[in-house]
Amino acid sequence: MSLSLLLQSLILGLLLGGLYALLAAGLTLYFGVMRVVMIAHSAFLILAAYLAWFFTKQTGLDPLLSLFITVPLFFAAGYVMQRALLSRLRPATLTMMSVLLTFAIALVIEGGLGYLFSGTQRRIQLGYSGASLELWGARIAVVKLIAFGLAAISLLALFLLLKKTRFGQALRATIQHREAAQLLGIDTDRIAGFGFGLGLATAAVGGTALALDATIYPSLHWHWIGPLMAIIVIGGLGSIPGAAIAAMILGVTQALLQIPMGTTWAQTVFYVALFATLMFRPQGFFGGRLAQRF
Repeated sequence: MSLSLLLQSLILGLLLGGLYALLAAGLTLYFGVMRVVMIAHSAFLILAAYLAWFFTKQTGLDPLLSLFITVPLFFAAGYVMQRALLSRLRPATLTMMSVLLTFAIALVIEGGLGYLFSGTQRRIQLGYSGASLELWGARIAVVKLIAFGLAAISLLALFLLLKKTRFGQALRATIQHREAAQLLGIDTDRIAGFGFGLGLATAAVGGTALALDATIYPSLHWHWIGPLMAIIVIGGLGSIPGAAIAAMILGVTQALLQIPMGTTWAQTVFYVALFATLMFRPQGFFGGRLAQRF
């Protein structure tokens, strides 16, 4: 392995880890706010990618501009989904039933995309799709840098929202102890809806970032749900910082393993790490109790 190849793999791993971190943050919000396992998160990710592709096809504009439409749209969809569907589930069976319900939603999205756009693979063609930068002999695609920048800005905005605003304080209080938050006068049902919408909005950003440099098709979401679930378990359920750390580590590990093992086998690192976590530290390696995770 040459030094330039190793450097390129490390950089690509960091860029991929940033995207993983953004997507895992949404899953962490769902579980933290409502203890909901959102199987449909990756389906919304692919839906956002299709909307970005369709936006560019119809208007000829950069797909990043579609975020002005998809982010508010997905936020509203998340709020409605939580208030109209998930909030009606019985607390005793919430986690189990949320898996079944969101699995059904994922199938509906996949079927709808297949009906509207067929199963043909789609890819956005941009003027800068083939552009790259050279750093110490390593060539890095510009679209990957843009996707990482988008993820980094979104995660920073999410962090500031959670730490510096009254809504963020109310959301963190709801995550830490729902009953105590209610005693303080916080409308936890309304906050849960906004938190769910915020999680789905991250899927809009992540899907658009993915569309810049990926071939998309309706069933692609099944490729993503396993690694993302592994990340939030390894990072610690309910811990956004833990999920971000786990995402970066696993992203770099996957990129390094692609050199000797190839792309398909390298992704098994997520499942090996998941099994190891469940065996030796089920609460996750980077998260503590939910009350201490922000």
